Amino acid sequence: MKKMFIASYFKQVASILPDFLDQDINGKTVTFIPTASNYEKIKFFVESDKKALIKLGLQIDELDIEKATIKDCRRKLEKNDFIFICGGNTFFLLQEIMQKEIDTSLKKLIENGKPYISTSAGSVIMSPDIEFIKLMDDPKQGNKLKSYNGLNMIDSYVLPHYNNFPFKKIGERIVSEFGEKVNLLPISNNQVIEVVGNKLEVLTKEKK
Repeated sequence: MKKMFIASYFKQVASILPDFLDQDINGKTVTFIPTASNYEKIKFFVESDKKALIKLGLQIDELDIEKATIKDCRRKLEKNDFIFICGGNTFFLLQEIMQKEIDTSLKKLIENGKPYISTSAGSVIMSPDIEFIKLMDDPKQGNKLKSYNGLNMIDSYVLPHYNNFPFKKIGERIVSEFGEKVNLLPISNNQVIEVVGNKLEVLTKEKK
């Protein structure tokens, strides 16, 4: 049964994760995938994600899909307890997943119950299609993509950072352009989409 924790900005909602997973996570290992951020000028969020996971007692096993072999990608995805995919450029991330032929492996692991945790680009790729995010992310970074089809693990099209700086205007443009074309699901930085089986729920973490 699928168990997915789909966030916009993980640090904001990290404290919700243990209750969602409903298990002792201390000492368990997460396959941490920062690949989407490889060519981003600003990437503070990668360390922020790591620190938030470590604070929860998790061990980090980093996997950069771009640099790893297909064998190493599959091995790390399969052996570790959880999968975490960071933010960055959605098109580049999906390109590297397809290039390393791990899309099917990733989907099967999630369908079989391996918890999937994501933020921003890592959340968008779970949508049926990623074309809608082109106003936020540069599609040219994924110029080897043959299709904009996402991994299609949920029916909704996740729009991260909705109403948050510096993406407020871009988010509004995406809603204006795609809101009537696809089933958009905008989430702010303090919201998370929890998926258990076929049930999807959006939770909001109140700001202190």
